[in-house]
Amino acid sequence: MAEYGVSTELKLRRSGLRPTRQRIALASLLFAKGDRHLTVEELHEEAIAANVPVSLATVYNTLHQFTEAGLIRVLAVESAKTYFDTNTSDHHHFFVEGENEVLDIPVNNISIDNLPEPPEGMEIAHVDVVIRLRPKSR
Repeated sequence: MAEYGVSTELKLRRSGLRPTRQRIALASLLFAKGDRHLTVEELHEEAIAANVPVSLATVYNTLHQFTEAGLIRVLAVESAKTYFDTNTSDHHHFFVEGENEVLDIPVNNISIDNLPEPPEGMEIAHVDVVIRLRPKSR
């Protein structure tokens, strides 16, 4: 685990963030399981279960700092919850309604054509496609 902490610390430094104990602990929890999507509340629950003493507000602020530093990205798939994605590459998502689960869509499985021209002086940063799923009706 110490080896992972060192790489986490370097990742934070390279992103311009001071590697505080809380940031290192939250980043370790966040990135330890590979690419995934989670809410502030879910990461807070993981931190508490791992005996990392942080408040919900600290987790919220830290995730937003990680977003600003480019370590994660924000997914707004429903108005009540914000999900954070550890995969910062351009990709799209399925959202399973009722289960609040976010899944990656494989990169080559969707193409977007005929995007409108952005207003003068603006450029498209990225396009997020969220396809909402629900169980089939019988």
